Amino acid sequence: MEELLRQLMGKKIDVTCATNAAFRGDVADVKDGVLYLRDEEDRVAYVAIDKIAVIYECREQTLRPGFVA
Repeated sequence: MEELLRQLMGKKIDVTCATNAAFRGDVADVKDGVLYLRDEEDRVAYVAIDKIAVIYECREQTLRPGFVA
């Protein structure tokens, strides 16, 4: 799991640890069994890697000006 997370360094991911615990952010670092996940407000979440159940890579959404139908 740590090797997979290292490959995702700098990318935005969603991490799910349990049915009610989900986090989104950029992979800032991975070391000693801890994932350092930086959110949009520059806060860092420290996630225990052995508790991670699911990882999703986030797609960058392109914003288009105009109305949403």
